[in-house]
Amino acid sequence: MMNNLIIAGPNRERILSWKQELQELKGFVKTYIITERLEILWDDVVRIKPQVLLLDIDLLNLNSLNGNVDLKRICTEAKVVVLSGAISEDMEWNLLKAGVRGCCRNDIIKPELLKQVVMAVKQGELWVRRSLASRLIGELGKITSDKVYQSSLRLLHNLTQREYDIALHVGNGESNKQIAQSCKITERTVKSHLTEIYLKLGVADRLNLALIISSDDLHQRRGESQSQ
Repeated sequence: MMNNLIIAGPNRERILSWKQELQELKGFVKTYIITERLEILWDDVVRIKPQVLLLDIDLLNLNSLNGNVDLKRICTEAKVVVLSGAISEDMEWNLLKAGVRGCCRNDIIKPELLKQVVMAVKQGELWVRRSLASRLIGELGKITSDKVYQSSLRLLHNLTQREYDIALHVGNGESNKQIAQSCKITERTVKSHLTEIYLKLGVADRLNLALIISSDDLHQRRGESQSQ
């Protein structure tokens, strides 16, 4: 099955560079859009319906007055990754709150890693610095009622030790690749375990799983018992 990928920004040379870097990415129909107006990009997003949108941060800067509103609207239609230079953690946090699924340094990212970012975000992962993943879990945990997760917390006891260990890695904001390296298993095995975990806990994605783990005092109890 082919998916749609849009790469957009105001800088022609940069777009052409990303086109070169992504030419070997399989499974996507790629559309390259050079524009300085988010409303034009919005029309293309509605027409093409991309699964993933790679967005040059310069396009947001050029539309700074209404950029945040337009960005939130675009993020409801596509999984957005912002490509930028060095930005502060607070700026990346604001992008994440607007609905962005990932942020990457366009000046240092390698082509192979850029392809990994597209695939990870397409599969529902976040691609942000680890400190922000922990911050996101903490913020969501503050506004989520404990009752919502109470039944799922009890179901944690149904997980195998391997499944629980993988859930802990998700709670730490790690990607499937990082989990696979830590557990010395393949990414495919990680995905298989996550599917089983979601079914056992009755959750839809890794973010909800991370929220459950962050609320679980079983985490501390198991950690203490393993260290003894």
